Amino acid sequence: MEPFTTLTGIAAPLLRPNIDTDIIIRIERLIGGDPKSLGPYAFESWRYRPDGSEDPDFVLNREPFRRARILIAGENFGCGSSREGAVWALQGFGILCIIAPSFGDIFFNNCFQNGVLPIRLERPTIERLVASLAGDPARPVSVDLRQSLILAPLNERLSFAVDPGRRAALLQGLDEIGRTLRHDQAIAAFQARDRAERPWVYAAETRSEA
Repeated sequence: MEPFTTLTGIAAPLLRPNIDTDIIIRIERLIGGDPKSLGPYAFESWRYRPDGSEDPDFVLNREPFRRARILIAGENFGCGSSREGAVWALQGFGILCIIAPSFGDIFFNNCFQNGVLPIRLERPTIERLVASLAGDPARPVSVDLRQSLILAPLNERLSFAVDPGRRAALLQGLDEIGRTLRHDQAIAAFQARDRAERPWVYAAETRSEA
């Protein structure tokens, strides 16, 4: 997983509430597919018309938002089924940070496991951020995880909070497995000690090795 430290890019507003994971990525796109190839299918039912052409009314089909790295969303973003592919699809599109008043719990957790930063801000703050972009939507927004700050247009600095453990893991590019492997020596020492103290627990393992 790539470390997340700072991100600067176009921020696209999509303030509809309750956008679920089925809207973000349809389930059939996850069958036998490569997680890295899901970007073209993100928001597929909104991005494309029945004939396969782009819908020009959808925000991510318009300039400059088709180059968005940050998504500004509405309440309960990523609700619905526990579909990790929703995060993969957003990454494939190029979005690495989502700012919303609230998130679906499982989607929120999946973001941290895949190097995407979900930020919770109050709705009035989000509306103020979107309003500041209205005059020049191509003006980039910067997200600094090291300082827990969003540097918005008009020189506004918006602070946000992230669980310290998750923040450290993102800064270092570590998912839960990576965080566990940092303690590899301590785990190995415990296993050796436990094997000596409770050999009967490992009896079945010994037989299978034989």
